[in-house]
Parts: sequence; structure tokens; C-alpha cells
Amino acid sequence: MTDLTVEAKLRETTGKGDARRMRRAGFLPGIIYGGGKPDLPITINANSIGKLLNEETFYTSMLEVNVSGKRGTSTVLLKDVQWDPIMDTALHLDFMRVSSTDSVTVEVPVVAVNFEKCPGNIAGGLLDIVRHVLEVSCLANAIPDAIEIDCADFNVGDTIHIEDFTLPEGAEVHHDVNFTVLNIAAPKTSESTTEEDEGEDESSEA
Repeated sequence: MTDLTVEAKLRETTGKGDARRMRRAGFLPGIIYGGGKPDLPITINANSIGKLLNEETFYTSMLEVNVSGKRGTSTVLLKDVQWDPIMDTALHLDFMRVSSTDSVTVEVPVVAVNFEKCPGNIAGGLLDIVRHVLEVSCLANAIPDAIEIDCADFNVGDTIHIEDFTLPEGAEVHHDVNFTVLNIAAPKTSESTTEEDEGEDESSEA
């Protein structure tokens, strides 16, 4: 079962020059590969795909790409986006063919929940997410939208490692070291405030 259908057209020509012309015309070049089938170059409407690229779930969802003509549909995952380093706009999309029984490894965002209620936040602690994404292995049809970490009971100074919380069913994060995912840091002392206080003390002594 797929989460979303993306409409595409077969790309008859390839190359950097053709890709630039497509972008100027409002289309984004891409490719569908894998699954023991030939690579399929495609184009997608830049406006419609641009909105989806702003959604985190688009990167962790099984997609149905419907290629107009006789090419039919392909069930895929978005595997890579090439970005313009200056304009921060997408330049090219890579889609990998998958089935629901395929095991895949994808980057899934880490989300801290209930931080506003936790003792650490009430005491002025700061949420420091060390790993904003985790490489998760799971079935293609069971990719979690996010890795949620419940912070409700955390205090200032608490450090949460990868082995300290339960991952969604069927999901694994392969690791050799029990690395830090997030922590509740002590509130920072303003250096400017400290300097002002010291200045006031010196003036009062004078």
C-alpha cells in the first residue's frame, strides 16, 4: 500500500543542457531505478513536487509514481534529492523501486515530545537534539514518520542514548556504540549579564 501518487512524464532526452531547459520550463528531472528493471528517466511538475519536498513524511513514505504513456506506475521511495547550494531549490530526484516486503534503510527525523511538561524545561533546561535523524532499517511499508522520544520525566542533565528508548515495532538502528540522541542541558549564563554585574560591583566599591 502506497501513501501518495506522484504524476510524471517520460523524459525523452538526458544531459545537463536538457535538464536546465526542463527546469526553466517548470519541470524537475528525475530517475526511477532498481528492482531489476531498466532506469527510467522522468520529469515532474516543479510546483507540485516542491510542496511535497517541504513535508518530512515525503522522505519516509512509499510513493506511487505514475508515468504517463505506456510506462505505467512504479512503487518507489525517494532516495536522494540534489539541491542547488545557493538557491536551495531541488535540481534532481532519485527514486528507488521497492515492494512492501523489501527491507530498506532510510533517515527518519527525531522528534522530542512532552518537553514543555518535563521538570528539566520547567527548571530552565535546554533541549539539545544531538541526532536530528537516525538511519532506520525496516520494511518499506512500515517506515515510521518520526522517532518520538517522550521527554515528560527528564531533568536537567539527563542524557538519552539510542538504547534508552524503544523504537517503533519492526524498526532497527544498527550501532556499535550507545551514542547520545538528545540531552537536557543546563541553562546558559549570559556573559554580558555577568560582565555588567561585575562592572556594577566595581563601581560600588569605588
